[in-house]
Amino acid sequence: MAFLDNSGDIILDAVLTDTGRLRLAQGDGSFKITKFALGDDEINYDLYNKNHASGSSYFDLEVLQTPVLEAFTNNSATVKTKLVTMSRTNILYMPILKLNENTVTEPGPAQQGLGSKRFQRFNAQSLPAGIGAVGNSAADKVDNRFYIAVDKDTYKALANYRSGTNTTDGGEGNRVTGLIQGFNADTGQSAEVPLGGGLIRVDQGLDTSEVAPGIGLDSDLIETAFIVELDYRLGRVKRPDTDGLTPLNFVDDDSIATYYVTHTSYINPKGAPSETNGIDKPSISDLGDSRPQVFDGPRGNTLQFRIHASQELQQSTYLFNQLGFSQDADTIPNIGGFPNATIDDSAITGKNIYYLDSTVRVVGANTGYRLDIPVRYVKIAT
Repeated sequence: MAFLDNSGDIILDAVLTDTGRLRLAQGDGSFKITKFALGDDEINYDLYNKNHASGSSYFDLEVLQTPVLEAFTNNSATVKTKLVTMSRTNILYMPILKLNENTVTEPGPAQQGLGSKRFQRFNAQSLPAGIGAVGNSAADKVDNRFYIAVDKDTYKALANYRSGTNTTDGGEGNRVTGLIQGFNADTGQSAEVPLGGGLIRVDQGLDTSEVAPGIGLDSDLIETAFIVELDYRLGRVKRPDTDGLTPLNFVDDDSIATYYVTHTSYINPKGAPSETNGIDKPSISDLGDSRPQVFDGPRGNTLQFRIHASQELQQSTYLFNQLGFSQDADTIPNIGGFPNATIDDSAITGKNIYYLDSTVRVVGANTGYRLDIPVRYVKIAT
């Protein structure tokens, strides 16, 4: 890896992606260049100086002289900020993607609300309003990640009420937010762990109050498809409302799986926790504390999905030991937010908490805007 010489001639440096090189090596006619992407990852446009003493010819000099890396084939580290071409000249704001953490429904003991909140754990018997009970208890554990319980035992241990003097099997209601079921839930009326848990919701819109939401987002800016990427060694993408896995597009040589999502089960799904981002919805300041929106301006589509843990994570601790960390579940503090238990708790006593941090990437297929979402795979085992 090196920098291009940009002191004189304009250099166009293009390389094939890992997938392109693979298809070229196969020699079966599958190699055909149909698309290309441009990016400006290294450019800082704040260097454009309209007050340069030497005149307008020098306004963009520092921008043009910015060191630019040679093209390289690692698709996970290059062209993070894609350029797009718009024929219109009247676009003042481009839509972005945001994690929507305002969508929380009232959970019951057997299921968490299908909300998109990052991990919080509450050990107090009196829960805050909005997650299943009335109260003003502060969270005992807060993390900026979504937690993915890789098996039922882990999910139950994290979701149960536990004060340090007693524990119940979920009967006190939901104890956490941001806990995703990374396994197949039980079915039927006698289900031990029925379908529930959290999900991930990403909204599109204009992050400004200068444009009223009622105007609506222009049709050529709306995302009708999303690209979801994650480490295939660790997880899979699945539907927000069932344990059905999302069809996979491909896995590259770095074990990064790519999903091209267009189905209505994921985009503006029926039964969403709130209204979809319609153009007739009020501004977020008019929606109160329970507002379901994150954009004050016009809104596009919303994407919802969950993560399913790989069999390697569900059945063993090998990848946790190789790529992650572990700690005694009785250690205070711990990543699960468990209090110091004074009774024998079979769910955590004498066990370890294994955890592995990763990132799920969501890209708008139309605008190329990218959002990286931190996740943590968790397993409680001996």
